[in-house]
Formats: sequence, structure tokens, C-alpha cells
Amino acid sequence: MQKDTKSYNIVVIEDNPGDFLLVQDYLEEEILLPSIYRAESFNAARQLLADTTVPIDVILLDLTLPDKQGEELVNGMVSVAKGIPVIILTGYTDIYFSIRALALGASDYLLKENLTAMALYKSIVYNIERNRNLVHLKESEQRYSNLFHLSPQPMWVFSMDNLAFLDVNEAAIKHYGYSKKEFLAMTLRDIKLKEEIPEMEKKICTLKRTEDTLQDEYRHVKKNGDEIIVDVRSNRINYDGRDAVVSLATDITERRRHIRAIEEQNKKLKEIAWTQSHIVRAPLARIMGLVKTMENNATSMDEKELILQYIMNSSVELDNIIQDIINKSQQGKS
Repeated sequence: MQKDTKSYNIVVIEDNPGDFLLVQDYLEEEILLPSIYRAESFNAARQLLADTTVPIDVILLDLTLPDKQGEELVNGMVSVAKGIPVIILTGYTDIYFSIRALALGASDYLLKENLTAMALYKSIVYNIERNRNLVHLKESEQRYSNLFHLSPQPMWVFSMDNLAFLDVNEAAIKHYGYSKKEFLAMTLRDIKLKEEIPEMEKKICTLKRTEDTLQDEYRHVKKNGDEIIVDVRSNRINYDGRDAVVSLATDITERRRHIRAIEEQNKKLKEIAWTQSHIVRAPLARIMGLVKTMENNATSMDEKELILQYIMNSSVELDNIIQDIINKSQQGKS
């Protein structure tokens, strides 16, 4: 059978020379060039693993050492290993202790009397690969956690069953004014306006039937009673085995106020434009017509005085219209 040509750095913690030689033979039977490091006690193993220049792939641990045994040894070794798979090799056949050892963090539990080269090799390869996947999973979870908790935008996770908050980030805590403890005792309904709750629940039911992103605008209420408008984007996720939704909320209250102010300003500008094109022209046309009449030499003095009075009246009317335009312009700027 062809041997595994991959490089493996293996620590064997075994005080019995005969058992160590047997394990060494088994390893060399399946692996072409294994790098084997031996420690005869817990303290010796701890010193060996403290040397970070050697990247250890797996630890093979006997349960009875001169300075530690049993559960105390497993606890200590898992702590010292810092994520390196620990495979227990022992003659101790107690099934309950084997379960306990795995619960304490051991990767596998092999009985020496049943050990073969292939069984040991399979356990090593399996646990190294499983550990690598677990490390990748933890890194992925850490990246998600960082994206969630360090986001400058309010984010939360809520249960699809009862809408209870399962997690919130620091931005949500600061923006809404609730502590994390208060958030986790609330549901999504507690930050919504009552009249919007039925529509929101209907949309969440829709989200249960689809994997699409749900985006909508809602009115929320902060702890201090302030009402805000938020753009909320939500996606379904699995959170600790629960069907949940993660949401990102963007407060668009100021943006909406700004848009309303611009719309109001545009409305006033349209009114001003209409006034200039219609109302201003009427008194101005009258003034121009009266001036034209006065240029006629046939006009008597009495008629000219009357025309001047009409011109004055139209001028006052025009001045009032201009003043009104100025006032509206000032309001538009405000």
C-alpha cells in the first residue's frame, strides 16, 4: 500500500517506551516521513508545545502520565493544545469516561488494545481535516460577528417565530437608546408604530416563503419617544439553530425632511414664476398704456392728472406685488 507523502508534525505524549515504539511503528507504516516529537509527562509536553516554531498538526495523548492523569490531564492538555486536535490513546475502557473526555474537548478516543496502523492513521487524517474546517468556520463566524457588531449602521437579529430580538449591535443601542439587555427583552413590535405592525407581520410572513431580500420603509419609535423613518433591509438566516432574520436599518428622517423642504421651495418658486408671468404684467401693462396716452398732445391737463393718478395706483399695486415676491423668496431660502 502506498504511504501518505504529506508532512505531519505529531506529538506523542507517552511515558511507556514500549507503547511509544508501537505508536511510532504504526505512524511510519502509513505515513512516509512523519515528524514525531515525544514527551513523557504533561510538563514536558507543555514545554514542547510552547515552542511555536514547530507547527504541530495533532497530539496523541496517553491518559496516565507521571504528573497528571484522567480528567485533570485531559483538561490541562486541551488547554495547552490551543486548538490542536488531541487524540486519546488509552487502555482505559470506561465508556462513560470516553464520552466525558470528548465533552472536555478531546477530538477522538482510541483504545490501545484495538489500535491498528490504519485506525490510527484514519483518526489522525480525519481529525486534522475536521479541525481545519472548524477553524475556517470559526473565522467565518468571527468575520460575520465583526461585520455585525462593528457596523456603523444599526443592525439586529430577530426570531421569525415571535419577532423577539436575539442580538443587536452597538450602533442600534446608541441610535435607539435601549441597552442590549432591554433590547433582548423586547420584540420588533416594540419599536414600530402600532398602525404599521399588521403590514410588517404580513411582509415577514412573505419572507418565510422566499429567500429574497426584504426592503421597505417604516416609522420607528426610539426609547425617548422620537419618531424616525428608517429604510430596513432584511434577510433570513440560521441563528444558533433558529429561523431568524438579520436586518440593517438606515435612518432617513433627515433626508426626508430635506426632500420635503426642497419640494416646498420648488412650490414657492413656481408660485413666484407664475406671479411674475401673470400678476406683474397686469399693472405693468396698464402703466405702459397710460404713459403712451399721456404722450398724445390732444390730452387735456385734467385728463393727464387723472392718468397720473391711475399710474400711481398701478405703481402701488406693482410695488405690493414685488414685495410679496420678495417675502416668498425669503421664505424659500429659509
